[in-house]
Amino acid sequence: MESESTLAAEPPLIEDDWALFLDVDGSLAEHAPTPDAVRIDPAIKQALPALSRKCGGALALVSGRSVEALDALFDPVHIAAVAGLHGLERRWHAGWNPAPAMDAGFLALAAEAEAIAARFPGALIECRGGCLFLHWRAAPDAAPELGAFAESARTRLPRHRLHPGAHGIEIRPVGMDKGAAIAAFMQAPPFQGRRPAFIGDDPADEPGFAQVNALDGVSVLIGAARTSAARHRLANPGAVRRWLLDSLHDEVLA
Repeated sequence: MESESTLAAEPPLIEDDWALFLDVDGSLAEHAPTPDAVRIDPAIKQALPALSRKCGGALALVSGRSVEALDALFDPVHIAAVAGLHGLERRWHAGWNPAPAMDAGFLALAAEAEAIAARFPGALIECRGGCLFLHWRAAPDAAPELGAFAESARTRLPRHRLHPGAHGIEIRPVGMDKGAAIAAFMQAPPFQGRRPAFIGDDPADEPGFAQVNALDGVSVLIGAARTSAARHRLANPGAVRRWLLDSLHDEVLA
């Protein structure tokens, strides 16, 4: 992983031959105490169709949220290409790849996590498509118990991995991450043959940075400088919004 000292002040403006991949929480929008409280700036909703046209349709959201949740968050704007649950489910021009079904054992594990979270007002458990998300941004006192639960789940879910974040842990199946999702998009039109660019803000985005770097793309860390594979940085989602709008120049927003 490249040192944070290699991060440039900001990325170049978006070019017409790019394929643009956008993380949502912490990148396009500021974090909130709960996922349901996150809001997308109306100016960005308006700009995304124009950015997609600029890139020949090669624009995709790449998020830990489900596709259904992303559609609700960006409504009434429809984003054609979306990787949800870190790529476990994908909707794109080539079709639809659903997330795997959850078996009874996995659902029972989720119920155990819910019981722990219930003791800490503000803690949140999400169970979607074979992924278990343990959130404690709004209940930091839950971190030790939910963290210990996640460690114990490691032995019960041998085909899953733990992905710690700043305010939670994600438990998701081995073999899929944001880098793999981007690689899948890049194999088909309208992404194929373009220069990929990816913005992201947390450790779950590092595989995406590595993937676009391998394709001589543009990797952009959002937030404070830290050790990262990203080669560029923007300070916060507000800076992301300015960068996206500046990249449109005189494009018509509609």
